[in-house]
Amino acid sequence: MKKKILITSFDLAIGGVERSLIGLLNQIDYAKYEVDLLLFKHEGEFLSYIPEGPTLLPEVPSYTTFRKSIYQIVRDGFFPIALSRVIAKYSGLVHGKVKKVEEPGYLAIQYGWELTNRHLPKLNKEYDAAIGFLWPHHFIRDKVKAKKKIGWIHTDYSNIYINKNIEKKMWRKIDEIVVVSDECSQTFLDVFPDLKGKTTVIENIFSPEFVREQASLESPKEMEQLPGRTILVTVGRLTHAKGLDEAIKACKKLIDEGFNIQWYVVGYGPLERDLKNLIVKLGLENHFILVGKKTNPYPYMAACDIYVQPSRYEGKAVTIREAQALGKPVVLTNFPTAKSQAEHGVDAWITECGHEGIAAGILKMMTDKELRTKIVSNVRAQDYGNETEITKIYGLIGK
Repeated sequence: MKKKILITSFDLAIGGVERSLIGLLNQIDYAKYEVDLLLFKHEGEFLSYIPEGPTLLPEVPSYTTFRKSIYQIVRDGFFPIALSRVIAKYSGLVHGKVKKVEEPGYLAIQYGWELTNRHLPKLNKEYDAAIGFLWPHHFIRDKVKAKKKIGWIHTDYSNIYINKNIEKKMWRKIDEIVVVSDECSQTFLDVFPDLKGKTTVIENIFSPEFVREQASLESPKEMEQLPGRTILVTVGRLTHAKGLDEAIKACKKLIDEGFNIQWYVVGYGPLERDLKNLIVKLGLENHFILVGKKTNPYPYMAACDIYVQPSRYEGKAVTIREAQALGKPVVLTNFPTAKSQAEHGVDAWITECGHEGIAAGILKMMTDKELRTKIVSNVRAQDYGNETEITKIYGLIGK
């Protein structure tokens, strides 16, 4: 008899976590597992990438509220949820202000789930395992009947601020905790050392063949290759974590020093207006280009000379591995988990965080031909596929 598995996430908008979820869904043996996929909202450019095999469950109206404004929630008639969201928003803001938190978004999410959870319905079906693929995991904790509950962590706990009491209460009822890298596991266990016994590292499942196939489908028309010009590309959400404000300043520094570069950023997010304003302020409209949301970012990666990851922090940046699979020299900042992503001077160049470091790293990769040739040769010789990670998931389900 097939084991019954539930996998939950918010939606399939463009993002590293969402690409990782598609990678997982593509590797499951559906002859052995009956899989239900519950997305709180049926939206996102990756919806068409869901393979045959899992059953996409219908939307539950009250769960769609998590990506809606309070005004929209009221308009849709979910008044208790709207009130809870208002309280949660201000609780997070007050807590963040008292603690002088630079990015209080995680607090708002925590309070949002804690306060709205009582107004959300349960699933009737019982499962052998319920997998919460995107934090937080209140849904599988409280709303799902399952013999085994498994929660994923995709972020670096040393760079986020959370309410530890809320977090500990959530993890207490989760049977297995999956972390996407050794470094992420360590930063999580630094905060919650008593959870070590149920924490396992399973890397994001990644298929180089899929990336190369997608990269060959088109050529970005706006990326004009001219003699003497270096094309840089970054793929990621326009958020504080990705460090794109520092990337813009690094671009300015290199342009002022006389280097002919053009930097394309594929992605979208809440900081789009701020970043555009900074680009205009620094006079970089012709050098730093936000190309927006793209379902398939791989042709942009394939067309660049250097891939740059200017992040302040990451859990496991799938984009770095994707660029390497396309044979690109990668410059990444020395965020806390950077050394889990690449080996400095071997398959990437790890540079200091901040615009000075980013500019120095790009300059090194542009001007040191021997280094660039070595890194390209090394990444082309590597097989970055890790589809066998699925066996670790099977092991957790069967424990």
